[in-house]
Amino acid sequence: MALPGSVLFSCTFNAARSPMAEAIMKHLYGHRVYVDSAGVRPGELIGFAVAVMDEIGIDMARHKPKTFDQIEDTSFDLVITLSPEAQHKAVDLTRTMHCEVLFWHTFDATAVHGNREAILDAFRTVRDTLWQRIVELADAPAALRR
Repeated sequence: MALPGSVLFSCTFNAARSPMAEAIMKHLYGHRVYVDSAGVRPGELIGFAVAVMDEIGIDMARHKPKTFDQIEDTSFDLVITLSPEAQHKAVDLTRTMHCEVLFWHTFDATAVHGNREAILDAFRTVRDTLWQRIVELADAPAALRR
């Protein structure tokens, strides 16, 4: 697939998965792609997501979660949904917006309970999975692969 001009990542709360994907896409492709993220419902940024992104040198601490209704630009070439609820919302968007919608079912690391390391490991798995899928999305060079 050619690198899309604009991508929206979406999940349920825009608190972990979709902001992680947004930050990775921006890190890998810079200004070559317009990237945003949104959630179906309002949420609060999850500190574990910030921590695991910081581990790889990506700062997303200033991310402000937003809903689909708060998106400023609604003309995306591609909407990538990371949760079933977001998939339903994105399909609704296609009634008024011409875009491709991909569903990347992505584990919800907030469902993991246990000690701090177990929770961080779950968020690392999500981060690494998103990284790989984003690299594969545009057939990125081998240097970007983890």
